[in-house]
Amino acid sequence: MLSPRSLARYAWISVAAALATIGLKVWAWWVTGSVGLLSDAIESLVNLAAALVALWMLALAERPPDEAHAHGYSKAEYFSSGFEGAMILLAAGAIIWTAAPRLVAPAALEQVGFGLAISILASLVNLGVSRLLLRAARQHRSITLEADARHLMTDVWTSAGVVLGVVLVTLTGWQRLDPLIAIAVGGNILWTGYTLLRRSALGLLDPSLDLARLGAIHGVLDRFRAQGIGFHALRTREAAGRSFVSVHVLVPGDWTVQAGHDLLERIEGEIRSAVPGCSVITHLEPLEDPLSLADEALDRNTD
Repeated sequence: MLSPRSLARYAWISVAAALATIGLKVWAWWVTGSVGLLSDAIESLVNLAAALVALWMLALAERPPDEAHAHGYSKAEYFSSGFEGAMILLAAGAIIWTAAPRLVAPAALEQVGFGLAISILASLVNLGVSRLLLRAARQHRSITLEADARHLMTDVWTSAGVVLGVVLVTLTGWQRLDPLIAIAVGGNILWTGYTLLRRSALGLLDPSLDLARLGAIHGVLDRFRAQGIGFHALRTREAAGRSFVSVHVLVPGDWTVQAGHDLLERIEGEIRSAVPGCSVITHLEPLEDPLSLADEALDRNTD
């Protein structure tokens, strides 16, 4: 897995794409007068702000664990994805706000063909960068890059809707189609913003690992169970790109410390192989002692 410092290069690509598309879309709006294209340019401004926040959060997530934050700073990525979600909601509101007056006072469009060509070029830039970021996000489990990729894809869909609106206005002469489609696009991307906000909030609540990784962990434990080893109190959590696993291991009470230690090393190593990049904590307990089963509850603070 790449370090956050390495992942930051993808955020820089997003910043460059945002700057390029802002220039192209403002140019397209300037030559056509289309409120749809203006709304598209407004969303690209939001893309730039979100990309800069992503850079900041990735730099923070890079910081190593310290005494104040023993598990590191990886959760900073959730702040970035939450900000992206909020910015998408803001962009949707700005699009609707900008388009609404044109319903009352529609205006003719100018130099439509040239403006559309510029807008399509900007969309192709965003599409390419979005696919690059999404691939990197999946490979490195970075919610920051995933949020940035999905944000850019909302920009692509916005542009597609705007282009459709401008074409329909040109074909039909009904000028209110331009703001109507802009408003429809704004309403559609509200869902993406809500989804990112919800996922970011849930991520801060320390969710368990997904079923695929849990299945891999249970596969490791089952192989040791076949050798007479017991397990309980398995707990997992995820913090952006990092995974944490803890489990209690039960062995015969007459084992030596060395034998128990060697077993735990093997178990931890196999879990890390099954779930790359995870942090594993094990606790050794004697099978015969009833107190070994007294700590299966999630919360041991029951004095």
